[in-house]
Amino acid sequence: MRTTIDRAGRVVIPKALRERAGIAPGTQVELREIDGVIQLIAPRPQGRIVNEDGVWVWESAPGTPPITQEQIDEAIEELREGRLRDEDRSGF
Repeated sequence: MRTTIDRAGRVVIPKALRERAGIAPGTQVELREIDGVIQLIAPRPQGRIVNEDGVWVWESAPGTPPITQEQIDEAIEELREGRLRDEDRSGF
């Protein structure tokens, strides 16, 4: 994916990437430069695992936007595609 840097040095991160990374307006991110490659590191989600009626579930931090069914479906599909690629490479 390509984007353009404006005169002030700002980069627009496409909405789809921001949503997948959990980056919202006001989110602080870390920037690193390694051998000419600039990395933008989004913060890890804050929350905790809690037991609800015998089932362990993730409880997001207050103010964290809820995950959508579409995001869950996309994550599952990405995992499936990755496993299929791994199977193709291994010959099984």
